Amino acid sequence: MKTTCCHTLVIGSGAAGLQAAVQLRRRGIDTLIVTEGVRKSTSINTGSDKQTYYKLGLCGAEPDSIFAMATALSATGGMHGDLAVAEAAGSVHAFAHLVALGVPFPHDAYGQFPGYKTDHDPARRATSTGPYTSRDMCVALLREVRRLDVPIHERCSVTSLLVSGSGARRRVCGALALDASGAWRAYRAENVVFAVGGFGGLYAASVYPACHLGGIGLAFRAGAAARNLPDSQYGLASIRPRWNVSGSYMQVVPRLISTDADGHSDEREFLLDAGADPAQMYSLLFLKGYQWPFDARRAETGSSRIDRLVYDEREVKGRRVFLDFRRNPAGFQFDALSEEARSYLARSGATGRTPFARLQKLNPGAVAFYGEHGVELAEQPLEIELCAQHNNGGLAASLWWESINLTHLFPVGEVNGSHGVGRPGGSALNAGQVGAMRAAAFIAARYAASTLSDESFEAALASVYDADRDYDARCRQSQWTWRACRNEFQQRMSRYGAHLRQAAALERAVAAARAQVRRLEREGCRAERPAERIRAFENRQLCTAHAVYLSALAYSVRSGVGSRGSSLVVDEQGAVIPEDPAFRAQVLETRCGSRHTCQHRWRACRPLPSADFWFETAWEAFRKGEFRI
Repeated sequence: MKTTCCHTLVIGSGAAGLQAAVQLRRRGIDTLIVTEGVRKSTSINTGSDKQTYYKLGLCGAEPDSIFAMATALSATGGMHGDLAVAEAAGSVHAFAHLVALGVPFPHDAYGQFPGYKTDHDPARRATSTGPYTSRDMCVALLREVRRLDVPIHERCSVTSLLVSGSGARRRVCGALALDASGAWRAYRAENVVFAVGGFGGLYAASVYPACHLGGIGLAFRAGAAARNLPDSQYGLASIRPRWNVSGSYMQVVPRLISTDADGHSDEREFLLDAGADPAQMYSLLFLKGYQWPFDARRAETGSSRIDRLVYDEREVKGRRVFLDFRRNPAGFQFDALSEEARSYLARSGATGRTPFARLQKLNPGAVAFYGEHGVELAEQPLEIELCAQHNNGGLAASLWWESINLTHLFPVGEVNGSHGVGRPGGSALNAGQVGAMRAAAFIAARYAASTLSDESFEAALASVYDADRDYDARCRQSQWTWRACRNEFQQRMSRYGAHLRQAAALERAVAAARAQVRRLEREGCRAERPAERIRAFENRQLCTAHAVYLSALAYSVRSGVGSRGSSLVVDEQGAVIPEDPAFRAQVLETRCGSRHTCQHRWRACRPLPSADFWFETAWEAFRKGEFRI
């Protein structure tokens, strides 16, 4: 087995991982990236009609400040105030860095960067390069990674993190991986930047690119603590290709139709089935554009009523649902729309006779995207469903993005649970860039020396290698296919762990999830060829992760949190349980123990730090190289 040594190992090559590698190398840190492929991250494969990047306001006379932005980031609750301030303050540095690397964010003749409002945003802080903002970021960052000559090991799939020490001295010290040929590879590292993305592989109904699965289960298996796992985002997305149908796709007011399972028979426009007023319903459909995530506060009479109707049509009635841009919905009258909808479309010049004409005027790039993927919106409907889109929670980390209980591990990007119950649209891209910068700065200042002994590394590697080889051997003999294993936990998550939650059903799901984890550990899943062996190890960490998530969801519902964020909690009769706002001042921490058990506890949110800053004392601390952690 080949062992590769580096000072800091970056696992993952999305926007956050690439940013971390750039910042580390610029600080003189020996850095190596390990990835399944630089073209396989969510960042480089995903987007929306106008993918948003969220940062401090940098245009016009509208006032903004770091604390105003931090307040917006934490406004929905469940977020530590110091993390909100760090993300707000770092947004200027991160955004300017991306601009300097050539990411084409629009600016005016004066050099101002105009913005627009996004979800949960009281100011105009959002910007965009179009449908592929995160891809543009990855392209620019990857160009810089290569210019800095950071080595990249592609076609490598991490099977386990290496951990040494015990108790409070537990630390990460590298990783074990399988390469595409099926050979084992070990990585020895002083630090690990963990940039493995979100929970793409946990749900059957998912908008994540199919090539991205996520790797948070690796950290759970290593004992890393998590934060706010129940707080996720779900929204309407197309199935083929996987893509958010947010923004202009909804603002142009297309038809929403359902059919029988064949996709053609018994076509119905179901939004008006309950006798709803067409003008009101189509105004809600317009609002769905920039209120895209399912929101419990809007589930009864607001725009998220659209999500519920789509879900009921698909999951309760067993029908298929489509957006149809070819002609207007039944009873549509432009002048009958709400003032907000009419004004927006009129000012944008998007007043064409059909939804497609309005979309072509409002956002031609949104039309072009589907054309590039073989779907002509002028000629055919687009199948959609309610999908998992983002986990606001993730691993629990410090103000410098280091794991709170596993030192030398730095989760950055979506795998880091810095967000609260809700978040402004586009803030995840900012959080990934800021977190990577802060992790790199901390590593260079505090962890630049080599402290890992040969004995500690060899012991950690031997323990994990033996366990992984044993699992590998069981998989070669198993009769349980990896596809059947994966389908089981994905279906369980979409049915019980998505936007609709019920206490008794979740308890049953937790028991079934733990049973599946035990079976997988005991039997493995069928894998002989190298690619299948990688699938089997993916299943192991994903299955672990889904059991941890369901346990946290069940605990949250049992605690009495109620309906909030992008989740609706119902009782056994289907009645909606309202939110208990007292929980907004708390975050949920989760720690994984032996035998696949989890411990959960609520902890008070740290408030925003004092706003009374004094330049002289800050300057003195800066001169001394101090980090105030």
